[in-house]
Amino acid sequence: MDFRLSPAEARFQREVHDWLVANLPAGWGTPEYRKPEEPAEKVRFARGWQGKLHEGGWAGLHWPREYGGRGATPIEQFLFAEEYTRVGAPSMIDIGVGPALVGPTLIQHGTEPQKRRFLRPILTGEEVWCQGFSEPNAGSDLAACRTRAELRGDAFHVTGQKIWTSYARFADWCILVVRTDVHAPKHKGLSFLLVDMKSPGITIRPLVEMTGVAWFNEVFFDDVRVPREHMVGELNQGWQIAITTLAHERGGSAPHARLAGEMHDVLELARRLGTARDRRWRQRLAQSFIETEILRLLAYKQVTDLMREGHPGPEGSYLKLVWSETDARMKELALEMEGPYGALARGSPRAIDGGRWEYEYLWARAATIYAGTSEVQRNVIAQRVLGLPRGT
Repeated sequence: MDFRLSPAEARFQREVHDWLVANLPAGWGTPEYRKPEEPAEKVRFARGWQGKLHEGGWAGLHWPREYGGRGATPIEQFLFAEEYTRVGAPSMIDIGVGPALVGPTLIQHGTEPQKRRFLRPILTGEEVWCQGFSEPNAGSDLAACRTRAELRGDAFHVTGQKIWTSYARFADWCILVVRTDVHAPKHKGLSFLLVDMKSPGITIRPLVEMTGVAWFNEVFFDDVRVPREHMVGELNQGWQIAITTLAHERGGSAPHARLAGEMHDVLELARRLGTARDRRWRQRLAQSFIETEILRLLAYKQVTDLMREGHPGPEGSYLKLVWSETDARMKELALEMEGPYGALARGSPRAIDGGRWEYEYLWARAATIYAGTSEVQRNVIAQRVLGLPRGT
């Protein structure tokens, strides 16, 4: 693998850096800048920033030009994500389902009318999406979906419940996996719908997680009408559509750049606390640094594979598994170095770094669960990458 950038790639990287530095909100990254904190505030901010990215030609970077994207190569997409993280540009997780998951899924599987209707508002930030996949007792086992959709004439009627639906109460639309044939084998009777979140019959209840933030939601569907033209792909063939979405969710980012920046902060924390002088802590810090570097190499392998294959595959589970586990161990290390101060909540007067590492530790636990648990990722790697047989 050649890690050197070509002259064209180096120019692209500089272009990304220069545009971001010139267009970040005034004061961004300084102690004086007040970043949005409440979910509704964060979504409003992300919508505006998405619009600015679109105006600058940076939204939907890898989307085909005919659908409003830039037609960027996989390495350009990777370099953008890497530089975006290095600069510390705003996180787009608050509205990320649309640009990162829905758009690529519709480009690959959607009808032309669906693409014309939905792609541009995703790019401009006008419409925000959520992901209706997980259900009670069927989170990681997506194919165990029990939310029903009955086709009557020209519309589906949806009844059921989804859970852990991020930012559902701020979303305009939802990608929804439903069961349309209760008699078919579990993976064969699913369909993939696009649901207007303002439809009658939808009830959303926020869920407060252990960080104290109501980011997740549970969503109830009571005879919700969905026009048949809002089905993606064929009836009862939604499993393959969902697999496309999950492949983009697990393999299309540069998490190593974010963790490298956080590793720098953890090392600085160790220096301030004096733990860097203890050889036992130094050993753990070195291990965390090594894991972050391994993640960087895996990320480069991922983009190399993407350039060869042209689309993400099950190998994305490697990246998701390693970055989520590395992230959790790093935040646990930071918390343990704080000693008894690690028990103070974010915002407490005597909390170190304002309680940043306490919050990050709690949040990192979610990373090993969402987008497929670590156990699910190991199964995907074993069965779909290594070709190992299922256990009995």
